[in-house]
Amino acid sequence: MAGRIRDDDVKAVRDAVPIDAVVSEYLQLKPAGGGNLKGLCPFHDEKSPSFQVSPTKGLYHCFGCGEGGDTLAFVMKLDHLTFTEAVERLAGRSGITLRYEEGGHGATRQQQGERIRLVEAHRTAALFYTEQLGSAEAEIGRRFLAERGFEQTAAEHFGVGYAPGGWDHLVRYLRGKGFSDRELIVAGLASESRRGGAIDRFRGRLIWPIRDITGEVIGFGARKLREDDQGPKYLNTSETPLYKKSQVLYGIDLAKKEIARTGRAVVVEGYTDVMACHLAGVTAAIATCGTAFGGEHIKILRRLLMDNSRSEVVFTFDGDEAGQRAALRAFEDDQKFAARTSIAITPGGMDPCELRLAKGDSAVEQVVEGRTPLFEFAIRSMVGQYDPSSPEGQAAALEATAPIVARIKDQAIRHRYAVLLSGLLGYVTDTQFVVQRVSRLARWEHERRQGRGPAEAPGRPADPRGRRSENGYGAAPSDDRPPGPRGPRLDLRSPAHRVERELLKMALQYPRLVSPAFDAYGEDEFTGPPYAAVRRTIAAAGGVEAADDEYLVRVRETAPDDAVRMMVTELAVEPVMHKVPEIYAGEVLVRVRMLAVERRIGQVHAAQARLSAQGGVAEQEMAAVQGELWALQQYGQRLREQGAAAL
Repeated sequence: MAGRIRDDDVKAVRDAVPIDAVVSEYLQLKPAGGGNLKGLCPFHDEKSPSFQVSPTKGLYHCFGCGEGGDTLAFVMKLDHLTFTEAVERLAGRSGITLRYEEGGHGATRQQQGERIRLVEAHRTAALFYTEQLGSAEAEIGRRFLAERGFEQTAAEHFGVGYAPGGWDHLVRYLRGKGFSDRELIVAGLASESRRGGAIDRFRGRLIWPIRDITGEVIGFGARKLREDDQGPKYLNTSETPLYKKSQVLYGIDLAKKEIARTGRAVVVEGYTDVMACHLAGVTAAIATCGTAFGGEHIKILRRLLMDNSRSEVVFTFDGDEAGQRAALRAFEDDQKFAARTSIAITPGGMDPCELRLAKGDSAVEQVVEGRTPLFEFAIRSMVGQYDPSSPEGQAAALEATAPIVARIKDQAIRHRYAVLLSGLLGYVTDTQFVVQRVSRLARWEHERRQGRGPAEAPGRPADPRGRRSENGYGAAPSDDRPPGPRGPRLDLRSPAHRVERELLKMALQYPRLVSPAFDAYGEDEFTGPPYAAVRRTIAAAGGVEAADDEYLVRVRETAPDDAVRMMVTELAVEPVMHKVPEIYAGEVLVRVRMLAVERRIGQVHAAQARLSAQGGVAEQEMAAVQGELWALQQYGQRLREQGAAAL
């Protein structure tokens, strides 16, 4: 068992690494008001940002799916780490030496989490490969790079290295660094030999380190250099706990800032193409790693692009037939972007690396700048497969292409491309016919998505869950919001629920402003059951009067279950509904108490009416009820006249 990390070291890690710095490594953040930042949630697909980060409180919360927590929780969730691994990872980047209650200073090899060990193995291997690129044996690799226009500085920038041709050069090197054969095999750096030992996976090849969005090396791509190498042209790391090829984009660590800054990503097909584009000034270039561009890649880009209509994804493909087919496949995923999607076809069947070598940096930039909107490219390519000179060819092309146009979600853009399709098919004098056909198909598709399509509409069965169920907070979720844990229903149209929510937000975000009055408020003053649970949790954590630097951490840890913890995080991140909290504090304190007094007055009135109806009630009992009623009315009057001073 690993030793427990000391609490003060965990606190030091939390304090040393700002949550916005960590989150911004994975997605683009923009100001959200109230000192918060917002972006597209990395835990579920959404079209508009509902994920908020509060740098001052060190917390995040998604108002779409409910995920929330602190910096450690974010790293644990997104990178699938244990608590200890998350602390170790953040401690490493901030230079903090961790102390374990069992085992003294620093973690032993056995104590460190598996993922941390695998990352360290890859980092060490990457350094080994780059050093080997300068060896005599690697001359063939250096010549390969030079022939493609890559000088030593370019190789260093991208971390290009060389794997020696022997069986176990890397294995022996990493053993000397304290790694076991099992770790190297699990990491994909080595394979198991017939005799049961470990041998290098990459031998006699040029090596590219593949990094995740944070810059950690998680795998390698290897290009063969010699004719006697019987392996594939490119050999990548196999699937490992670190490396999932469908979730990796080569160059994303270098391109992410440019993608976020410009709102444009350029997708190319290989490692050398990424290098060529970056050296030519197209520093938003990225590539997939031995697999087609798919849904997981889209998720990565959407978070960087903020998925708005001003952003753009440009796919570059060779001008040959295979490149055309690849471009059309990209169309299948286009509707998953809010960003505009374009196609840049390189001339003469050259890839960006060959184009840069033949015609210079400016030619690469010109290809990207001369891109064609993906919809237009797809439509023209589809029509080009038919002969529109005959009525039969026109009809076949229309039936094949109209569904493509109908899938365009933006109605204005869809109409424009319907008109373009009409011209391509030769329906110059009957444009309305094509437009109506596209509109009808679009309506059927929309109805299918809503689960109420007509019998003749093509598509899948209706969604049996319906589309307008209410979530736990009385609001209709968006279609892209996943099911998630929801607490008891809250009606935010209720004045009581609204002001109770605001008071709890003040108690979590500005505890000093509502102290000590808030600690005297009872659970029964919060009519929403989830709010009463939060009030109870704050009290169990010591109340607002005991608030210190660890206050929010303490409240979240005191929460009895995940539902309450989620609500605490949500209220701690959601901005209060006033620009001046100092003024607002007294207002919400008074309003919650006033509503509680009014509810109690109503209850006392009802009790008084019941006693009167019974008849023969003892004067003493009636007097007690009347006395409580009088006291409540007087207290209510003082609250109205004196405000917070009456509390």
